[in-house]
This record gives sequence, structure tokens and C-alpha cells, in this order.
Amino acid sequence: MAGVSIIISQYFARAAGFTLTDAGVLLDGDEVLLRTKVENGRFPAQSHYDILGLVAEKVPDRAELSIRYARLIDIDKLGTLALACKAAPNVGGALQRMSRYHSLLSDSVRYHLDTQENGVFLRQDVLVGTGPGLVFSPEAGLCAMFQTIRQVAADTITAAAVTFRHSAPRDAPAFEAFFGCAVDFEAGSDGILFSHESLSTRNRLGDQALSEFLTRHLDAELEQVKSEPTLVRSTKEEIARGLSEGVPRMADIARELGLSVRSFHRRLADHGVSFQALAEETRREIAMSMLRDDTCPLSEIAFLAGFSEQSAFNRAFKRWTNQTPANYRRSLGR
Repeated sequence: MAGVSIIISQYFARAAGFTLTDAGVLLDGDEVLLRTKVENGRFPAQSHYDILGLVAEKVPDRAELSIRYARLIDIDKLGTLALACKAAPNVGGALQRMSRYHSLLSDSVRYHLDTQENGVFLRQDVLVGTGPGLVFSPEAGLCAMFQTIRQVAADTITAAAVTFRHSAPRDAPAFEAFFGCAVDFEAGSDGILFSHESLSTRNRLGDQALSEFLTRHLDAELEQVKSEPTLVRSTKEEIARGLSEGVPRMADIARELGLSVRSFHRRLADHGVSFQALAEETRREIAMSMLRDDTCPLSEIAFLAGFSEQSAFNRAFKRWTNQTPANYRRSLGR
């Protein structure tokens, strides 16, 4: 089940004027807005998006909030990942580490580095999450990534271009001032273009031997994060097998796994997940993976993801990613 390091959500809550305790309680003064389960410093990704959704309802200026959030982040609080980025020889190396190991902070999104003629494009893909707070993922996430690079670089860095898939907020000019370049909205992807000159900028620390040592350590941490609990993995596998006949019932999956429904529900809850959330996550993962194959018809993807009608698939995918399956597929080819 996708999770987010609580420190990320705590910075965001603080930027919005709220408090998120280490126990997972979101407070507006003395008022409790949300409670969520925290385990080993992480909590479910959807809880993070629920927090973002509450913030979206109360804070209208999205750009200013995303920038404030990014500037609050103290890179030294990010542990080994922060030191590995500092030790990278240049900005390009720091970007490689941030994109590869970002799931140590949150595996609800993925960052990719797409090489282009005029530089490297840092692209964000949202993997998990629904609700009104979803719009903050690219805005706040890319601001945070850019601010992190600024903290490790020895010289001033500006972006060559920034794009967002969604429409512009009312305070959009604040993004241009922050990134130092034009920012386009309703584009094909969410990301930042770094020029070759910026990529070659030296980092303040820049220690190759230390960088290699820390990278090995991060690889070990990454393997631990990637390893889902056996029950969660088995549940998703059983759900995936039955999706072509519609979303399986919880009772049927429990029986396949040799559990009573009550025991199945309790054991999933112990891992901080629900059957409904795993079913939704499995359908989304299947759909997004299959959309990378241009030869696979949308109707077949809808069927294999458990949708009896294309229109229902379109609505669900729009809820997941804020764009249609067709638009998402086109954005992959850009």
C-alpha cells in the first residue's frame, strides 16, 4: 500500500497554518480536522491527499502555499537521501538521486528523468490518490524538488521551463517568480526542464566516494520500502486475476486466501489498508501500466481493469489522475 513519510505532510500542514502531530492528528488550533494511523513514520498516501484536500478548501492561493511549503523544507531533515544529494558531484547527479530514491519519502508518486535535446525534463506521475487535494501533488511536489536542488547547488539555479497539466491557479505568476522561467498550464505533463548548463552546476559538497557509499545504503532502504507485506501483495494479485469479470467481492478473495471475512478485514487493517483501497489501487496500477502500450485499445484496458463500460473507466481514471485515459496516453509520448 502506498505511503507517505509524515514529515512531508507535516511541512505542508505547517505551510497552511495547521499542525500535524507525530501521531497523525491534523489540528486547526484546537479543532481536530483528521486522524490517521502512523506506522514507522509513514501513513497511507490517501490520508496525505485527504490533508491536501482539507487545505484546498481553506487556502485559495495554491501557488503561494506550494512555494511556502517548499521553502519550509529543511533538506537536512531528510536523512541519508539529503546527504546523498549533497554528495552528488553536480545538479544532474542530485536529480538522479532524488528521482530514484523519492519513494523513501513517498511512493504515491514517481519521478522520471526524460532526456531531451535542450536538457533533462523531471516529470512527475501521480500513482495513488484521489480528491480535491490531488492538484497540490505536482505543484507542491515540483516546488519542493526545485528548492531541494537549489539548496545543494553551489551556484544559483533557474529552470528552463515548467509545465502543469491542470489549469492555472489565481496566483499563478508566483510560480514564474519562484522557478525563474515561464510556466505553462494545461500542458501534457507535470515537470521541470533543466538545461544542460544547470545540470553541470557543481554541488556544494560534491564527494564521489561518499556519494557511492550513501547510494548503496539508499538501495538497501529502497528494497525494504518496496517489499509489501505478503497479505497485501497476495490480495492485490488475487484482485488482479479476477478483474476481467468485474471487481471481486471481499468474501471471495478472503476464501481464496483461506481466511474468514472478519479475519481478512482485521489483518488488512493491521497493515493500515482496506480491501476497497487495495482494489482501487490495483485497478489504477493495471490501467496506468497498460496505457503505456500504444497498441492496446482503451476498451480492452477498461475490461481488464474491471470496468464493464468505457465511460465508467474514463470517469474513474479522471478521478485518479485528473485527466482522461486518452490524454494520459498522449502525455507519455511527449
